[in-house]
Amino acid sequence: MAATKDNAALAAEKKAEAAAKKAAKADKASSAKGASAPLPKGYVPRLKKMYRDAVVPSLKEEFGYSSGMQVPRLVKVTVSMGVGEAKENKKILDAAVEDIGHITGQKAIKTKARKSIATFKIRQGQEIGAKVTLRGAMMWEFLDRLINVALPRVKDFRGVNGNAFDGHGNYSLGLNEQIIFPEIDFDKIEKIMGLNIAIVTTAATDKEAKSLLARMGMPFRK
Repeated sequence: MAATKDNAALAAEKKAEAAAKKAAKADKASSAKGASAPLPKGYVPRLKKMYRDAVVPSLKEEFGYSSGMQVPRLVKVTVSMGVGEAKENKKILDAAVEDIGHITGQKAIKTKARKSIATFKIRQGQEIGAKVTLRGAMMWEFLDRLINVALPRVKDFRGVNGNAFDGHGNYSLGLNEQIIFPEIDFDKIEKIMGLNIAIVTTAATDKEAKSLLARMGMPFRK
C-alpha cells in the first residue's frame, strides 16, 4: 500500500515538473511575441508571492501532500471575446482586440471560425473573436486585478459560480461587461462586450482546484 502511494506521489511530481517546464517554455515564447508593457526583470507579482508563502503550505496541510511539487499550481489563463458582429463590422473586432490588450497588458490575436455555421451566416476561417493567453508574471498580475479590482466592480456582485469546473481542475468564468476593468475607458469603447476567462491548473480534481483559487481570493458564491 505504501509503495503504491509512493509511486502515485512520484508520478504527480513528474507531471508537475513537466507542466512547469512547458509553462516556462511557453512563457518565453509569449514574451517573444510581445507584451505591451513588459514587467521589470526579477519582479515577483504580489499574488505569486502569496501563493508561495501562504497558499502552498495551507494546501499541503489540507490535502496531505508529501511534496511541494504535488501542490496544484496555475499553468495559464486565457481571456477571449466572441464577436459575432464582426462578420458585418470589422471595427467591432478591432475594438475587441484593443480592449483585451488594455485589460491584460498583452497583445491579443484574432480568432477564426473552425467550421461554417449557416444558421449564423458564419464561414469557416472567418474572423469572429479575439483572445490572449497569459503565463508567468502577466498571468499573476491579471488574476490579481481580476479578483481584487474588477470583480468587486460588478453590479450587485454576490460571488462567482463555484461549479464552473470542467472535471479536470480547470475553471471558466464569463463576464458580461469589459468595463468592470479600470483599464477600459467607458467613453472610448466601441461597444459593451462580454468576455470569457479560462484558468488552467495542474490540479488533479476540481476540489483541489477550487481550494487553490479560493485561497488566492477567488470570491466563490456561497
